Amino acid sequence: MTTSNDVAKAQAAAWNGPSGHAWVDEQELLDRLYLPFQELLLEAILAAAPQSVLDVGCGTGSTTLAYARGLDRGARVTGIDISEPMLTAAKARAAAAGVSATFVRADAQTHAFEPASVDMIVSRFGVMFFADPIAAFANLRRAARPLARLHAIAWRSPAENPFMTEAERAAAPLLPDLPPRRPDLPGQFAFADRGRVQGILTTGGWHDVDIQPLDVACRMSEADLLAYVGRLGPVGIALRDADADARTRVMTAVRAAFDPYVRDGECRFTAACWLIGARA
Repeated sequence: MTTSNDVAKAQAAAWNGPSGHAWVDEQELLDRLYLPFQELLLEAILAAAPQSVLDVGCGTGSTTLAYARGLDRGARVTGIDISEPMLTAAKARAAAAGVSATFVRADAQTHAFEPASVDMIVSRFGVMFFADPIAAFANLRRAARPLARLHAIAWRSPAENPFMTEAERAAAPLLPDLPPRRPDLPGQFAFADRGRVQGILTTGGWHDVDIQPLDVACRMSEADLLAYVGRLGPVGIALRDADADARTRVMTAVRAAFDPYVRDGECRFTAACWLIGARA
């Protein structure tokens, strides 16, 4: 039987291992791809002008640094993540840019935050990986001041995001051991069920929960597409130990599957997400 502790250990191993290093290597690609989501969250932050912001699942720090740049110098912006390689990159970026932001390596589900210390909690695709999401949001609620706001973006279902699973479908005949997507485990689509997300937040102590569909037009170059599917996600993971011939066969099949998305050297798709809001 898999326990939440087992799941948490697996997540920590992945994000401190090959997955974390892959995200660092492809940092610039991902920053460009997910910039529209960062701008949406930054708009909410600037409208509220909080004095203390917590960025959950901050990764390599693009969002955290954007929030710190946008707010007054007196505001405190903290990014939290479990990935040491990603936070190392985030700290280096902050130092190079001269941006004042704090980064904490910890699991937001269990970290001992200072109680009632945060005015706003934000997350761009960082809340779907908790081993026990109810416990995680209860812990974040304890960190939030009265009336603090939560703003998060998470993916909707695989069926609504065919681009995100296209590589797996194309590679499946060549990679029969690809792990199946499981909605009951942490992962990209763990928050696909709107009712489940509502229950998680409500049980975790949040009020005025508002979950709205968000469809965002995304684009990347064809070269970025090949790097994206070849390094990240289930196919990228499966190809890490593949020989050159196997990798070529898989990538040829995968690239052909994305023909409907590519025109004039640019790949375009719609990201189907939830825009999640709540109040402490």
